[in-house]
Amino acid sequence: MDVMGDKATLLETGRFVQPADREDPGAAADEMRHRLAAEAGDVDAMSVLGSLLLRRGDLDGAESLLRAATAEGDRAAANNLGVLLHQRGYADEAAGWWRVAAVAGSAAAAHALGRHHRERGDEPAAEYWLRQSAEQGHALGAYALADLLEHRGDVGAERWMRASAERGHREAAYRIARALDRRATAERTDDGGGRSAAAEAEQWYRQAAARGHRRAALHLGAILEQRGELKEAGRWYLNSAKDGEARAACALGFLLRDAGDEESAAVWWLKAAQDGDGNAANALGALHAERGETQTAERWYRAAMDAGDVNGAYNLGLLCAEQGRTAQADQWYRRAAYAGHREAANALAVLLLQGGDAAGAEPWFSKAAEAGSVDAAFNLGILYASRDDEGSALPWYERAAAAGHTEAALQVGTARLREGDEQDAERHLRCAAGGGSAEAAYRLGTVLDARRSAAGPPALGEPAAEKTECEEWYERAAQQGHRRAQVRVGMLAAGRGDVVEAARWYRLAADAGSRNGAFNLGLLLAREGSEPEAALWWTRAADAGHGRAALRLALLYARRGQLVEGQRWASRAVELGPAEVSERAARLREALQQELTA
Repeated sequence: MDVMGDKATLLETGRFVQPADREDPGAAADEMRHRLAAEAGDVDAMSVLGSLLLRRGDLDGAESLLRAATAEGDRAAANNLGVLLHQRGYADEAAGWWRVAAVAGSAAAAHALGRHHRERGDEPAAEYWLRQSAEQGHALGAYALADLLEHRGDVGAERWMRASAERGHREAAYRIARALDRRATAERTDDGGGRSAAAEAEQWYRQAAARGHRRAALHLGAILEQRGELKEAGRWYLNSAKDGEARAACALGFLLRDAGDEESAAVWWLKAAQDGDGNAANALGALHAERGETQTAERWYRAAMDAGDVNGAYNLGLLCAEQGRTAQADQWYRRAAYAGHREAANALAVLLLQGGDAAGAEPWFSKAAEAGSVDAAFNLGILYASRDDEGSALPWYERAAAAGHTEAALQVGTARLREGDEQDAERHLRCAAGGGSAEAAYRLGTVLDARRSAAGPPALGEPAAEKTECEEWYERAAQQGHRRAQVRVGMLAAGRGDVVEAARWYRLAADAGSRNGAFNLGLLLAREGSEPEAALWWTRAADAGHGRAALRLALLYARRGQLVEGQRWASRAVELGPAEVSERAARLREALQQELTA
């Protein structure tokens, strides 16, 4: 009758779970019954009553009963006597009674004896007794055996870890899940697989979490959050956080923040930060910084740094930089950068560059870029380009572009166009344009535009042609305020005969300062018979340095008989060019001069 050793719940340390102090009339009656039977010499009652007293912490009362039962051959009493003696510090005597119980078939005693030998460094003896326990189906024995074998790198460890987990051992379930998680990550890296291992890992996390394993609940929450199952993820984070897992409290805070409940998020971040979670302290710092509470923000960033989170120093640098405290920003950036924070290294380099120290900035940009900072790789390219060292700049642009940096992709695309590699240029320009770069969209439009055959306005009665891909890219850039793209969209609309659309785009470009837009709008208005308004736009374009607009004005004033004004604009056109315009304007100016002196 193995009451204490085989049926009671033990912690993994070997100590008993202490129940809450509650008066249970039924338990009291059972205890009285066992006491009376024990006094009458009932061995089973002595063993059970001894185990009850041991559980309660009454070691003196338990010992005499357990020794008496053990003397009568009760193996459970022998096991529990070993537990009692171990608690009193008599480890060797405890091991002797565990051996008696284990030889008699007690799996719990074999487990305790195996752990005793392992603590003393006798691994062969430990393995023998732990295996005896595990083979009898004891969950703790199987776990301890698996742990021993795993420590030695024995392939048999997984079998016993699974056996322990299947019998309800939550730490075993968690460790299996972690191993499967690592395997899934490795498989995804190697061949893009890993789904089956990841699915099995989730099941073991779920099993461990359901038994109250707080780290398993944390990992399960992360898996569910990544999958978009936020409500269930929140429940597991909450369970884990309530059990004291600071990382879960922090994750729950972010989940609540993303759901719009900033106040509740702050409560959980505060709990996590007070428990030493640096990430939560940083989140609190950012929250207060957004509210303009810079002193409180700084305090939390310092708390994050004290918790070992290097982001704390980086965030302190950002805070100081925003306040114009350059010297302090430099100090915090350096602290984070020396600790390996790549974005801090990039920020420090930017700070140095802004201060005119390009030579000091370069090694920090290099360090950050080599560590994987996409922004630093792009910035390093910009630095080399500023020195006209395009050969050194391009590899860094390429590295940043490969990581999805929009402006870097534009730079690579532009370089490929200069080299004549139109196909690779198009690929990079598409990436940059897709990332939101107006300039890339415009340049992609020009590449595609150059390939298409020119099309005139539709014949009478024919529907207008659909927009080409190049026009769609021009339009995307134009909608983002790109002036040359706006002019080009206007030209394409005019080519289709859509005068209203053309005028709209020309006007947008002209209002934004495009002299070509103003010139083209003038042409459009002149064709539509609005010559006075056209003259206004040509004047704006000519004042901005547009030679053809100046020539148009000269011709307009000459036709009106305003020869002096025409001569003035002709002279302006000669100055502005280009060569063809200058030649025509010079001839016109000479003709007007002759007419004026005739």
